[in-house]
Parts: sequence; C-alpha cells; structure tokens
Amino acid sequence: MQTVRQIASEIVRREGGYVNDPDDPGGATKFGVTIHTMRRLGLDLTGDGLVDVADVRALTQREAVDIFVQHYFEKPRIALLPDVLHAPVFDMYVNAGAQAVIILQRLLRDMGFDVVADGVIGAQTAQACEDAAQPDPNALRDAYGVARRNYYFRLADKRPASRKYARTRSGGKGGWIKRAEEFLSPRYRLTESEFKERVAAWG
Repeated sequence: MQTVRQIASEIVRREGGYVNDPDDPGGATKFGVTIHTMRRLGLDLTGDGLVDVADVRALTQREAVDIFVQHYFEKPRIALLPDVLHAPVFDMYVNAGAQAVIILQRLLRDMGFDVVADGVIGAQTAQACEDAAQPDPNALRDAYGVARRNYYFRLADKRPASRKYARTRSGGKGGWIKRAEEFLSPRYRLTESEFKERVAAWG
C-alpha cells in the first residue's frame, strides 16, 4: 500500500509545474499549490514580506508535498476513510478542497446512508464509508470515481471556459477526465465514442 507521501508525490507529478491560466480561478499555481493557498498559509518563500507570484515560482516539490500531506490529507482527516479511498479523495481534495468530501457524502446519501453533505469527515461519514466498502472496497472507489467525473462534466456544462480542462482541442479527454479515470477500474472508463457523445452538446 502506498504511503501518504507517495500519494502526495504522485499528485505533484500530475499537477505539473508553474502555470498562471486566466481561466483558472486558482490563479498562479505550481505543483498544484495555488497562490491563494500560499497566502492563506503565509508562505513568503522569498522573504520580501509579500506572498506573490515570485513565491509560487520559488516553491519546491518537497514543499508542495509537505503542504498537501499536512493541509489536504491530515487536516481534513482523510485517514479516517477506508484505505481504498485515500488516494482518490486526497487527489480530489487538492483539486477541489472540501468539495471532494461533499461528492463522497452525496454518494453515500444516494446509497442510503444517513450522512450530512457538509464537506467534513467525521465519525458518521467514516462509518458510512466502512459500511459501504463491504464486501468490495473497489466498488466504492469506482463509484466515487464516477461521481467525481460527473462533477467535472457538470462544471464544464455550466461554465464554457472550463471545458478546456475536460476536453482537449483535438476532442479527446481533457485533464480533469483523465485524472478522475486514473482511479477507476478500466471497465468504468469512457470509451472515445462514449466521451464524444457526452460532450457533443458543447459544440
């Protein structure tokens, strides 16, 4: 089984280096760490009294891993979830914050569990996940992956500027969809024709 730091290192790899996309609400980002996160944590890496783009550029991979482990795994208490959910929920928490947990809680509610979709992992959510993971933990992981993929599709349905994250210029699966499907069993990944049918309405 992967350690938390190994999972975090893979997240850093997926996120890539420095970007500052005007269509991304996160703003300047490096290794998945946004300038907003760095300001919230007071990470003045250049020592000039400001947390700005220069600090984002100065961020190292090790520092990004440290941030993710402390603030995106330990703080939201992802360790309370079944092991099979650690990597996908952690990855989504880096990508979307508490929305990662809300997606999980809404999935649990759809499965008949009495949980509140508040984005907080507590005893109730943890126990519901343990129950839902029986007898096949991978089925819960796959259900979460599909729910995550649907969340991305809905975002792109509503916000045309975000569609470039879900579909490439050539019409294939974009980064959001590929990322969600990394945590899905192969049989639940969309075929090329299924994907094109899903996004056909985008024009």
